[in-house]
Amino acid sequence: MANSNRQISTMLTVREVSRLLHVHSNTLRRWSDQGIIKAYRIGPRGDRRFRPEDIAVLLLEESKGFPFDARGSAPPKNPQDSIERYVMSR
Repeated sequence: MANSNRQISTMLTVREVSRLLHVHSNTLRRWSDQGIIKAYRIGPRGDRRFRPEDIAVLLLEESKGFPFDARGSAPPKNPQDSIERYVMSR
């Protein structure tokens, strides 16, 4: 049980990921519904959570020329480091 709680605590919320990706939270929810990004549903309300690793993969794909948003903003130079720093600062 403790391991499960630790995994959930390292996951990112819709608000956190939308800020990282510079997109509206509804855009992120739509991407989740469309399967563009993997979301995990938790709790009785079915809140979405995202693994930092999945966000890093999405950012790496974007930096290699696979757009995930038509307006797309420039991704960080090293997305995995950016996400890890963000998670650790929470």
